[in-house]
This record gives sequence, C-alpha cells and structure tokens, in this order.
Amino acid sequence: MTRLTRRNLFALSAAALSLAACGGAGDAASRTFVLVHGALHGGWSWRRVARLLRANGAEVFTPTLTGLGERVHLNGPHISLSTHIDDIVNCIEAEELKDVILVGHSYAGMVITGAALRVTDRIAHLVYLDAVVPKNGENALDAMGNLEIPPAMKMFTSTPDTDFGVIDPDDRAWVQRRVNGQSAQTLRDRLTIDRDLSELKRTFIACTVDSGSGSPADKMRQTSLARLDKTWRRAEIKTGHDAMITAPRELADILLSL
Repeated sequence: MTRLTRRNLFALSAAALSLAACGGAGDAASRTFVLVHGALHGGWSWRRVARLLRANGAEVFTPTLTGLGERVHLNGPHISLSTHIDDIVNCIEAEELKDVILVGHSYAGMVITGAALRVTDRIAHLVYLDAVVPKNGENALDAMGNLEIPPAMKMFTSTPDTDFGVIDPDDRAWVQRRVNGQSAQTLRDRLTIDRDLSELKRTFIACTVDSGSGSPADKMRQTSLARLDKTWRRAEIKTGHDAMITAPRELADILLSL
C-alpha cells in the first residue's frame, strides 16, 4: 500500500517532468479523467487541476451536476442522487469514454460509486478525493459520519463563513461567488450497492490539514478512512478540503501517478 505525502510529491513532479522530456508523455495522453465536484460546487472548481492534466496530454472532462454551477437554472428540491448519477453515466456514455479514471470529491463519492455500478466496464480506476465511501443502503448523511440536517430542509446550503478549507482570501471569495444551494434530497437518497467494486482499482486521497479538528469534513474523512481495506490505495495531501483549489499541482501529480 503506497502512501503519498507532500514530502515525496516533489519526487513525483520531477519524475513527471523527466518523463515528458523523454517523450514519455504518451502514458498521460492515453488517460481519460472524469472529475466530479462535491456538494454546492460545479465543474468550475476543477479548472486548475484540469489545466495541469491537459498540459500533460490527458483527456479531461469536468461535468457539472444538475442544479449546480452553470446548470443552476435547473435547480430545485426535486433533484435526486439518481439525477446526479445519471449526469455522470450520460457523460461517459455520450462521449463514448473507456478506461476512465473517475474522480469524486466529497459528496461525489456517492455519485461515482453509483455511476461505477452502472458502467463498470468503462471504469479503470475510482478515486475518492476526501470523499464519502458509502456502504450498501446508506445515504450521503450516513456516509459523512451520521451528519444530520433538519427533516423539513428542502435545499442544502453553505453559510457565509464556510471556507471549505480554502485559506487564500481571493480564492475564498471566488468559491463563495460560485457555490449555490443543492437539493437536500440528494443527501437523503440511499444507494444500493449490489456488486463488489473491488475488481476496480480504488484510491482514497485524504486532505489532512484539519485532521482531528472535528469539522464535518474531518468527520467524513475519518469515517471513510476507517472503511478502507487492503484493496485500496491511499494518498495524502496536507491541504484543505477543496484540494483541487488549494493544492492543484499536488493533486494533479497524484492523479498522473496512478
């Protein structure tokens, strides 16, 4: 089992540069990434990582889940977890993608698990970025460490002081301008996992700057880490929860090293 930390990410970066210089970027060029954002975010949040992956020759898709980002005009309490799973399955099928490295951040651990169950033959690797790792019959709230929201809540939103682990003031302002509310039903819907996905390569990337803080993201992470067995690969970045914004190069290096 390989654990990656910031200390050896420099070695990964150097290796990647050496590979490209020798004309060995064909490996990256043959890779297809589908990057799925977490709750309240959108495809916009992957902008920096996508740019780095494409610079290494990879094919990258950053679909936005229904009701979020540039698809906010479709938002409403009627949107379900299955809607979001459909979004990703339809992206993979419409683009006729194969050997996909499917990456899910945070809540999207539910989404990529559901998508992988439906298009298993098109998936090469599942990557959970500080994400929920659901068990059969659970919803996102269960998988986040038994998080609770009011029963009457129809839309789940962030608060003005929610920073998603983003420290830089300009980045925080950018994120706050872009996030929007999400149907609470997406968090309440339960996922039936009727097949063992251990046949697929699976990696969990932990964003550990707030480890031990007791924050919702920390509780979710610790719940997920406790569920990983020896079939999982593990990696770590000492950064905030939104690693695609706070540590794009480190994250891209890990993804390219898979």
